[in-house]
Amino acid sequence: MVSHLFYYQLALLALVWFFVMLHVAWPTRGVPSPPAPAQPLKPRRKGVNEPKAFEGLTHKPHCALCERDTVQPKALPPTQPDPMPPTNRRPREVDTSMHFCPQSDCAYRGWLKLGNLRANGHPNGGPWRQFYCTSCKGYFLETHGTLFHGKQAAVERIVRVLACLAEGLGIRATSRVFEVDANTVLQWLVEAAEQLRAFAAYFLCELHLEQLQLDEVYAVLRAFKAGAISDKEAIKRLERSPCWVWTAMDPASKLLVVVDIGSRTLAMAQRVVHQVTEVVAPGCVPLFLTDGLQDYATALLTHYGYWRQPERRQDKGPMPKPRWMPLPALRYAQVVKSYRRRRIVGVKHRVVFGSWLAIEQVLATCGWTINTAFVERLNLDIRQRVAAIGRRVNTVCQGEAGLRDQLTLFQVYHNFVLPHASLRQACAEPMATAARGSAKRWRPCTPAMAAGVTDHVWSLKEVLLYRVPPWPQPQVR
Repeated sequence: MVSHLFYYQLALLALVWFFVMLHVAWPTRGVPSPPAPAQPLKPRRKGVNEPKAFEGLTHKPHCALCERDTVQPKALPPTQPDPMPPTNRRPREVDTSMHFCPQSDCAYRGWLKLGNLRANGHPNGGPWRQFYCTSCKGYFLETHGTLFHGKQAAVERIVRVLACLAEGLGIRATSRVFEVDANTVLQWLVEAAEQLRAFAAYFLCELHLEQLQLDEVYAVLRAFKAGAISDKEAIKRLERSPCWVWTAMDPASKLLVVVDIGSRTLAMAQRVVHQVTEVVAPGCVPLFLTDGLQDYATALLTHYGYWRQPERRQDKGPMPKPRWMPLPALRYAQVVKSYRRRRIVGVKHRVVFGSWLAIEQVLATCGWTINTAFVERLNLDIRQRVAAIGRRVNTVCQGEAGLRDQLTLFQVYHNFVLPHASLRQACAEPMATAARGSAKRWRPCTPAMAAGVTDHVWSLKEVLLYRVPPWPQPQVR
């Protein structure tokens, strides 16, 4: 039998051996270690962090609206007839220059300021004046083609109801305030939106813009608010939800150029950019600033691109295929934001088309940098003035059509009716007011005035009474 003393001695020897090996392996203090052999640094490759030049596409991206315009081109307006010769009668007291004959068989149909209309008084003592066309011998009321045609309700009441909707009050709340049935309020909104779409399309055309900011904001319809879901599932639903509000605005004049509704897809981005090309003047390529959505780059390349034949790199072999390249005047930058727990933790600027220098030259005239702050501020105005898009509200729209009507009302009200404090203009001389207050030193200004579309602040009643011509007029509006 082995004694316990043997195991004690064996453990003592192992411990002594461990300390000896530890002393040998431990580096001595104060004695510098031999320097490692110097290795030459590898030269940094050029252009590692620089973005590669866009090589172009072998095929043009698809746009449904462009193909539709190619297959079904827009009909050209008829030839303008000669103005009516003046008569020897006394000068007219009623201005008929902003009205046109609506008769389909009249040669002067849709044309303004041609002298073919005569005022014919108020039939049966009604509130609206009647006009007479000397060309087709037809009669029509001055409200023909407007919201007030055939309405028995008071004009001021209809205007105030629509003004409340434009200021963000819900349909049912408006009906309770004015003691009007909610279905009647909805019907007035639908009819007004149809007229306002034609009004916006008539005035917002051939715009000369230096830059545009585009963004999208989600709107919750009643179908998505019905059930309680988790945050993760809500984000997934919002991504494929068809109720995103797309906006495009001019940050200099605050003009809301385009507003539309659709899903957050490439097809919708193509649709929005196509509407932008129809609004801006031919040959005008503004600077585009958006968020990090990649579909914008494809949509802009579709509408602002051209075919270019690349040069041959080899003496033999087939010719390289033509490439769809962005126009040299196209400048596009993105503001990419990083989020963590619903908070912004980082912002990066990315130039997609064009150069940093060209983009900075455009922004330097206003003293700005690459940003989307103006269109995001516009999104806040939309949430405040369109009841269906507000956060945590019970005025959710039933469908996309109702939301589109409210956004049309907001666009016209924002551009033509509502003055903006940041756009006000200093008066040449202080203007005295009717009351005892101080003299007026500032002139109110709307985005349409700042963009040169109109020369005065419109009232909502004036907008709703405006008869929109069916085609553009050669005269200056």
